[in-house]
Amino acid sequence: MEQNYTIVKGFLEVSKLHKIYYEVCGNINGIPYLFVHGGPGAGFSENDKRFFDFKKHKVIFFDQRGSSKSEPFGCIEENNTQHLVDDINTLLNHLNIDKINIFGGSWGTTLSLVYAIKNPEKTKSLLLRAVFLGDKKSIDHFTNGGIKDKYPKEWNRFENNVPINSRQKISEYYLSQMLNGTAENKEFYCYEWAFYEISIFKQELSDKEIDAIVKQIPYHSLSILEAHYLGNNCFIEEGYITKNVDKLDSIPITIIHGENDVICPIEYAQELHEKLNNSVLYIENAGHSDTEPAIENRIITFLNN
Repeated sequence: MEQNYTIVKGFLEVSKLHKIYYEVCGNINGIPYLFVHGGPGAGFSENDKRFFDFKKHKVIFFDQRGSSKSEPFGCIEENNTQHLVDDINTLLNHLNIDKINIFGGSWGTTLSLVYAIKNPEKTKSLLLRAVFLGDKKSIDHFTNGGIKDKYPKEWNRFENNVPINSRQKISEYYLSQMLNGTAENKEFYCYEWAFYEISIFKQELSDKEIDAIVKQIPYHSLSILEAHYLGNNCFIEEGYITKNVDKLDSIPITIIHGENDVICPIEYAQELHEKLNNSVLYIENAGHSDTEPAIENRIITFLNN
């Protein structure tokens, strides 16, 4: 796939400190799409390319600051939401693209929405999978026990890694260990954060399957950057997205969300959909992961029609 369809790949310097890795795949004259990965920190993967028809799409994949192949790896310095928005504009300018369709999943929906609110004239359309609004309610749900009724074992494992007498929030404690702990602690807390997320992102996974998935992804950057962003309210003011939906009135928006999503409950997608004037909402029999058949099929069907 990569040999036949990759137009260009490389690193783009976006600051004196950061270089982001990117690839452009598909038909050079095709429908332009920007793929915005989740996490923060997850990076894009070869598997993300399956959604597109490279005979008719031209797709930009990129790793956000500190994520996956971008350099420096796992770096939280000069790394906030506004930096990532600026990086998208730097990348689009570098590639001479004036206007783009954007497809984001999970944290990628947060970044896509913030980008579109700040740059509506550059946004053709939004495709959002598993809406995350980046507000206190959605952050607390993930890092403060909102999932414990449905996943008590998984929550207890995650929470019990923080000493009872710690004055830090869970995300702050994990981040302090991932950045400043012993080599053994850094590895342990990066792994445990990622294990927690994967253990609830798809229905009925065994510990062995979770471990295999964690080891397939850049879990160190995922864990560090998620803890960094979620511990800082995603670097956006409270309610920023829902307060600014009027900026999106001219942009067609398609939302795909699993009704059993535990990481991003369905109410987030419904709340956003109700506030928008130009959106379509598909609710699928699935959880959070884009590998669940109902979500995967809906995305592929949408993009290829």
